[in-house]
Amino acid sequence: MNLLQAVEAIRAVMLAAGDVRSATMVSVMAYAGRRPGETLALELRHIRERTVLVDQAVAHGRLKVQKTGRDYRTVDLVDVLREDLAAWQSARVHFGPLLFGRPDEDAWTLDDWNNWRSRCFHRACRAAGLGQPRPYDLRHSFASLLIREQRVSVVDLADQLGHAPTMTLDTYSHVMREHRGAPTRDAEGWIREARRNAGTC
Repeated sequence: MNLLQAVEAIRAVMLAAGDVRSATMVSVMAYAGRRPGETLALELRHIRERTVLVDQAVAHGRLKVQKTGRDYRTVDLVDVLREDLAAWQSARVHFGPLLFGRPDEDAWTLDDWNNWRSRCFHRACRAAGLGQPRPYDLRHSFASLLIREQRVSVVDLADQLGHAPTMTLDTYSHVMREHRGAPTRDAEGWIREARRNAGTC
């Protein structure tokens, strides 16, 4: 099972249980490359026409400036993720600024995150036959999508991930080698294919 198939298998379990919030969180981490804390800090204002803005994260129940200390970074927004975010916006009951805030509209605490990770994410992973990966690992799907598309430089990939280029090369050089010489593949179409195969369209 490749990374995209794994992501969609996890989402399929969550959607079958009616957990649109968790499925959308998985999409945000996998298809926008956001770290868990950045995902929890996502607001509607971050969703632009073609990009997603990353300028804050949640840590221990509080919003903070993003890890790199820069003003912001932007990440390419695929239509599939835009559709997932719109579906969650229609389904959610609490309408605070944070898309994945608590019922009281505050940011998640560490306990909230740990509970979600064990009760929702790990449970879905086990049901999908994937063992117990970390939610953070979902970011690798985003990197793989951009590498396989072969339309961005290492510097741009690093910028979207919030890494230094050297760290990106160290982390993803094996993926780059694997796809060297392979035909390019459109990220949007690749995600939709994985989604059809998982029955989550």
